[in-house]
Amino acid sequence: MINGKCDCGKVRFQVEEVRDTITVCHCSQCRRTSGHIWASTHASRDKVEFITDEGLSWYKSSDFAKRGFCKFCGSSLFYQMNDGDYVAIAAGCINEPTNLKISKHIFVKDKGDYYEITDDALQIEKY
Repeated sequence: MINGKCDCGKVRFQVEEVRDTITVCHCSQCRRTSGHIWASTHASRDKVEFITDEGLSWYKSSDFAKRGFCKFCGSSLFYQMNDGDYVAIAAGCINEPTNLKISKHIFVKDKGDYYEITDDALQIEKY
């Protein structure tokens, strides 16, 4: 079982299984909403069980997706396509040990000018 939470604990969840890899997104929207980059795994939406969702709020970030965050502490937690059956889960909110590995970087053409990507994971200009 994988467990996770926001910083203040007003959103807590568990999920039986997540993808064992992390995708790192460098697009400008992910950088703005997360404060740097968005690193996430994903799971089937119907497998995510909320222990508490008192703080969970969803923001319509585009015509095709929404982002879940805690309205109390501001933690950026989830990303979901409107017609998708999976939810992306922020890697940083998953309790350790995660046993997850970065598999790819997406939207690297849009990455910030203040950092370099230094690992050996696949880099995709767009996605």
